[in-house]
Amino acid sequence: MLHLACETEPEWAQRALSCVDEILLDHAHCERKAASTALSLIFRYTDEPAIVQPLSELAREELTHFELMLTHLEKRGIPFRRQKPSSYAGRLMTVVRKDEPNRMLDMLLCCAMIEARSCERMLLLSEALEEKELKSLYKSLLASEARHHQSYVGIAMKVFDEKIVKERLDEVAKHEADVIREGHPEDRLHG
Repeated sequence: MLHLACETEPEWAQRALSCVDEILLDHAHCERKAASTALSLIFRYTDEPAIVQPLSELAREELTHFELMLTHLEKRGIPFRRQKPSSYAGRLMTVVRKDEPNRMLDMLLCCAMIEARSCERMLLLSEALEEKELKSLYKSLLASEARHHQSYVGIAMKVFDEKIVKERLDEVAKHEADVIREGHPEDRLHG
């Protein structure tokens, strides 16, 4: 279960289809950032054994997805370049508390929510796209995005009491839903 507190509006997929190249570029950036975030959590919480191995594996898979997206961009003649980032992640992260260990818990759960929203949006893309290669790409990524969501929640449950994790996950999911409902001016995977 993805634990999303709201669904993406159906119109999002139609807007995304009108700017597929920007969505693909953004997706590549999202995969790069996901790998970087997993690694930064390993560096920040090196002394927490429940984090190191699973996040190392997750970072490698995110880098594989990044390279996959680079291949698709190249096939379409789209150069990998800087892109104004979506405001989604920054606004989502405002829920992260500053004090430890609450910060660690919130970071893990925000990452879980990002993966959940990615999974949902990729499903919408896979259903809306007519281009077979891209449709297949997005279908192929669904299971790993859902697994990444579960990995972050599972890691949190290894470090923190399950009841605390579930309660905070509900709070973070509600916050993420508010961020989604506020809307985003960017044509992005999470926009």
